[in-house]
Amino acid sequence: MRVGVPKEIKVHEYRVGLTPAAVAELISHGHSVSVEANAGGGIDFTDQDYIAAGAKILPTPQAVFEASDLVVKVKEPQLHECAWLKPHQTLFTYLHLAADKPQALALMKSGATCIAYETITDSRGGLPLLRPMSEVAGRMSVQVGAHYLEKAQGGRGVLLGGVPGVPPGVVAIFGGGVSGVNAAQMAAGMRADVTIYDISTARLAELDTMFEGRVKTAFASKAAIATAVANAHLVIGAVLIPGAAAPKLVTREMLKTMKRGSVLVDIAIDQGGCFETSRATTHDKPVFVEEGIIHYCVANMPGALARTSTMALTNATLPFVVKLADAGARAAMAADQHLANGLNVSAGGIRHKAVAEALDLPFAA
Repeated sequence: MRVGVPKEIKVHEYRVGLTPAAVAELISHGHSVSVEANAGGGIDFTDQDYIAAGAKILPTPQAVFEASDLVVKVKEPQLHECAWLKPHQTLFTYLHLAADKPQALALMKSGATCIAYETITDSRGGLPLLRPMSEVAGRMSVQVGAHYLEKAQGGRGVLLGGVPGVPPGVVAIFGGGVSGVNAAQMAAGMRADVTIYDISTARLAELDTMFEGRVKTAFASKAAIATAVANAHLVIGAVLIPGAAAPKLVTREMLKTMKRGSVLVDIAIDQGGCFETSRATTHDKPVFVEEGIIHYCVANMPGALARTSTMALTNATLPFVVKLADAGARAAMAADQHLANGLNVSAGGIRHKAVAEALDLPFAA
């Protein structure tokens, strides 16, 4: 099969769909790989590295799309990229369609088969291709939150870990999944006062055992969320409903009860965000202020740590890329229900029920 890797074009997005090592693996399976010139240059994967792995370097993204049966990316295609897709092609990348109706409509119009990393499942009920980026985003959320709490950044001037005689900063994490757990690990490591909020009592019990008292847990009732927001210096939104839009947990009225200069980090922004006041930002302009509260809502957070993120993501995606290339999309999905769960769009229809419901579009079973 002909596999193509275009360069990512979102603001300050330096990740790349396949590392040179992954290209070499595909070549060993008898496939051809085309990579756009300088696709990995931002993280020191040079064109020569890809050539040494067996790839062909093409000068433009259009050339990569035209030369490919399977297009492997990191972030969702922009609208002009959607227009390059053809019905015979398969797109394999993060899509996050629940918060992006224009992209969904453009992919439907293309007729291509579009498989989303974020809805592929595993035998344990997890999301294996979302996990590595959730780990990065969770850990990064505390790092950026601590930075924007600094007074010079407009924050409250609170050190998350405190010092002897001064209490630590208060961190509220909404969602006890992969991102939330990784955020809690970092915040607890900084000696902050950390509480994870979730609506699953079974998950709260697991978290209580996992952290052995270093992190508190609480049921995420509306009243508990309101109290948490009012008391916290850093609030991290890490709620995920696979394929669906994130629920709006924090209202503007709740925001008004927060301490001025506190920080919100919305990891769920790719799925529309879990704060009413959230709107997607970029690494170029990562924050804005509403009601005196700093909002960090970058829609491709792991792109800031692009080398680590690319290697972690490719470790997870490569087995699926190989399956798609070896068997073709239809046969590969027929043989692997977990891969089939990643199908979001094909033949002009929305094939994932939660995505269809979020976008108010017909579900094509």
